[in-house]
Amino acid sequence: MIHIVTDSSCDLPDEFLKRHNISIVPLTIRFSDEEYKEKIDITPEKFYSKMTASSTLPKTAQPSPAAFLKAFEETASPGDEILCITISSKLSGTFQSANVAKTMTSVPVTVFDSLAASPGHALQIMKAVELRDSGHCMDEIVDALSEFRRNMTIFIYLQTLENIVKGGRITRFQGAVASIMNIKLICEGIEGEVVPLEKVRGNKRALERLISLIGERGKHDFSNTTIYITHAQNLQDAEFLKAELINRYNPLQVLVYPTGPTVGAYTGVGGLVITF
Repeated sequence: MIHIVTDSSCDLPDEFLKRHNISIVPLTIRFSDEEYKEKIDITPEKFYSKMTASSTLPKTAQPSPAAFLKAFEETASPGDEILCITISSKLSGTFQSANVAKTMTSVPVTVFDSLAASPGHALQIMKAVELRDSGHCMDEIVDALSEFRRNMTIFIYLQTLENIVKGGRITRFQGAVASIMNIKLICEGIEGEVVPLEKVRGNKRALERLISLIGERGKHDFSNTTIYITHAQNLQDAEFLKAELINRYNPLQVLVYPTGPTVGAYTGVGGLVITF
């Protein structure tokens, strides 16, 4: 039996995780001297409320190797294998922690770097479940996941640059100018890193540009494509995108789910991550 272990940045519904017996190892969220485990003792709603009120950016911390080791050994029975799919190694040290834990157990563990987070991470877990449940072996699953990851498109929409200012990536003056001019930032996930793509004035124009970019990258054939959208307290825009994508491109399905604290600390309130 192949068991799947992952970390909390995947932003998959609890019902899906339970149905497919997927074990979650949480990342840690820190506000000054307060510490929370993602998906355990802080909800997205509580996180965004605290983040908005904070003058500094909350910090995230990777799980320890011991946390992964515990998950591996509690999950597997004799003869089982584990596939551990983590957040991008270029965004967190989680991948490294899982690999350290791998050396500490006799359980056969394969650690796979999603080179993504939130919906990109989630889609790879969903693909792994599909492959496992259809009888594929570990090598076949990893080969298929590598191809799936290579062909994935990831867009990140920042409705506000407030968290970029708090994180020191731009100055407060630059952030104030962007706010006055109503500048929205569209980024792209490339090989596990977030790269700025376009600046657009106004939320409506930015969403329209996102829809166009999705069409261009998908070459307008979405008949077998699942589009996964996560939102940081911005269900309205996420549902607008979903409706427009269905109307214009007729994808296989469009999924919408809240962005958790790990990724929300980067996107800020209003942010969207779209992956297909």
